[in-house]
Amino acid sequence: MHSKLIKILCLSLLSLLVITGCGVNNQSKSAVSQTAGSSPVTNNNQKLITIAASFYPMYIFTLNVAKNMPNVKVLDMTKPTTGCLHDYVVTPDDMKNLEGAQVLVTNGAGMESFMDKVTKQMPNLKIIDSSQGIRLIKGEGDEGDNPHLWVSISNAIIQVGNIGNQLSLLDPTNAAQYKENTNAYIKKLQAERDKMHQALDGVKNRDIITFHEAFPYFAQEFNLNIAGVIEREPGSEPSAKELAATIEKVKSLKVKALFAEPQYSTKAAETIAKETGAKVYTLDPVVTGPMEDDAYIKIMDSNLKSLQEALQ
Repeated sequence: MHSKLIKILCLSLLSLLVITGCGVNNQSKSAVSQTAGSSPVTNNNQKLITIAASFYPMYIFTLNVAKNMPNVKVLDMTKPTTGCLHDYVVTPDDMKNLEGAQVLVTNGAGMESFMDKVTKQMPNLKIIDSSQGIRLIKGEGDEGDNPHLWVSISNAIIQVGNIGNQLSLLDPTNAAQYKENTNAYIKKLQAERDKMHQALDGVKNRDIITFHEAFPYFAQEFNLNIAGVIEREPGSEPSAKELAATIEKVKSLKVKALFAEPQYSTKAAETIAKETGAKVYTLDPVVTGPMEDDAYIKIMDSNLKSLQEALQ
């Protein structure tokens, strides 16, 4: 009798521990989902849809399209500090993020070419190419098309529209909400674009030197002339010959504004500035930043202030 009572007490205690452990895990999962910028799993039998975005700007766009949707989880496949996906190699963490995703949102235009082998092994993963309908700018030499589409607000509007339309088709249950969110975010982007045009269209000085090839679409949108590029590939310091050529170009064109990027060292830009008397400013290509739905617009606001200071 005594041993039977002890056995019952032990089983009761074990059951209590198991129930408590599951509770902790559920709270942890909810916290992770919210931190990632999406809602926790719902309890109304709606199927949870996980959408992975290839890198930071695609994450911000998708976050806005899927805003306030309790059964849709949006995650950034790569780390938010990754920056542009030049020569990027898929990591085990990236693969973990993709494993549970039904959809992958990409920039397209060759930016995610490193993903081709991976996605071929995942036939059920639906790919959204947000570059559809955008006229591409040819890169220098044999570089192919320039993939930095999102840096132009007009292109960002097209990309957001593509993401919203494709998600509506892939997830018809939430189609109305996707469309509503897409239209609301596009209106915000249009307002930001109009504000920037109003401030920059009358500027006479339009020659700028940029850090790398991230800004042709941005320059095209605001009728700026990229007189030179400090680093063709970010992270690769220009040679002495390239540096000397850029210095001569800055002097001959009397360029007063050099634009470095917050993601990279300003050493080369500072060397050019010292030799030419030009001043270094910051222009952000929106490849890193806070994991917030209004981040793209805030960064564009910062870019506008930098341009106004540099060019007026």
